[in-house]
Amino acid sequence: MDDVDRQLLVLLQQDAAQSYAALGQAVGLSAGATHERVRKLRERGVIRRTAVEVDPAAIGRGVLAFVMVDSTKWVGDSGDRFAAIPEIQEAHVIAGSAAVLVKVRTATTEQLQDVLRRIYAIDGVSGTQATVVLETFFERPVTP
Repeated sequence: MDDVDRQLLVLLQQDAAQSYAALGQAVGLSAGATHERVRKLRERGVIRRTAVEVDPAAIGRGVLAFVMVDSTKWVGDSGDRFAAIPEIQEAHVIAGSAAVLVKVRTATTEQLQDVLRRIYAIDGVSGTQATVVLETFFERPVTP
């Protein structure tokens, strides 16, 4: 990956709906050459998918919490059980005082409590510690 690829990734992260002509103009390439570079970035797995960023509060998911999940046994093979809970946006097996860290978005704290109940139903889960976010300063994508 060279500097042009990195520039393309930054531009696509800002607005993935840009035309190849506009992207090419920004990096000094033709639309065709730009299209080919983006295609190769997709083939190599650098670009995993193209998505629309939605404001969680605008769709009724204004409560954000990070939940540390404790376990009595290895839960690293339980990714599908965590993924089955739609309010969980991310789940990470971690090192430290907990086994798993999950990012949860719900409309209310009552719904967050229900998510915690469903997490407890996962085999091996012995406890949770939820931290509710009061304000988010920023969230940023991975930069190339």
